[in-house]
Amino acid sequence: MDAPLHLIALNAGTPFGLRVAHHLGTGLAGHGEQDFDDGEFLLRAPAAVRGGDVYVIQALAAVAEQGSGERLSRLLFLAGALRDAGAARITAVLPYVAFARQDARREPGDPLALRYVATHLEAAGIDAVLALDVHNLSAFQNAFRCRTEHLDGSALFAARIAADAPDEDFCVVAPDGGGIRRAECLREALAQALCRPVTLAFVEKHRHGSTLTGDLLAGDVAGKTAIVFDDIIGTGHTMARAVRACRAHGATRVLAAATHAVFAGDAAAALADAGVDGVIVADTVQEGGRALAIGDGKVAVLDTSALFAQAIRALHEGAPAFR
Repeated sequence: MDAPLHLIALNAGTPFGLRVAHHLGTGLAGHGEQDFDDGEFLLRAPAAVRGGDVYVIQALAAVAEQGSGERLSRLLFLAGALRDAGAARITAVLPYVAFARQDARREPGDPLALRYVATHLEAAGIDAVLALDVHNLSAFQNAFRCRTEHLDGSALFAARIAADAPDEDFCVVAPDGGGIRRAECLREALAQALCRPVTLAFVEKHRHGSTLTGDLLAGDVAGKTAIVFDDIIGTGHTMARAVRACRAHGATRVLAAATHAVFAGDAAAALADAGVDGVIVADTVQEGGRALAIGDGKVAVLDTSALFAQAIRALHEGAPAFR
């Protein structure tokens, strides 16, 4: 695109935004963001965005001072201000997409919250959305009418695992049937990084309200390092069940890996109690810091800023960002 590139990170995401800007060889555009005593806030677009190609970085995961709804509202308000200020194109860069798990009606009256998020972003003037490892890719793509670009973080995880333990025999494990495709992507990337075969397994899971059941592990983890791979660690209970199942079936080591370290409630304790040997997460939720409660030396946090910078550069130059 011939228009100049402008990169903005809302205040809560400034450290991540600065890393992306470094990889792009630019700085962050200075927007206005002000909080008021009554809980309202003001977002002001930079003065120089008219005719520009604008990328706004805002992870929608809740942080201590801002819930997911507020973080979404701030993004919407800034997008509207950018559109009013004459930006030629606005891309929402979402390291984490909140409400993405609410993508289907499982009971009468359930909301399709992911679709509602998409509708709000489009109404505010967003032209494209760039995201990493969304919960359900098909649902994500179908929820939006604007352009969507999805990044796959499998290669980042595979590179770290292969570098840390190049000689181990690995099996990638999906913690439920719905995660088999995601686990297969990591299995392929890890096999390529190691230049040898890597096997695949999955753990049976049935959900009845808040109760999880299912005892089957399909695949062979005996004598291997099992890598339980998911997109999100929320409460940690699904991951902890899978870790225990791998141990019960003879895995010599069990690693928990997930892109988004939401770590709600007692997630860190749940994984520690399950006997996980290590945790690998990305920096999409509070820089991955919530996972660190598991203990020193057990948690690796992967930097995704170069991946996002590469995608932003590709989109600005008119190429697809998909990797």
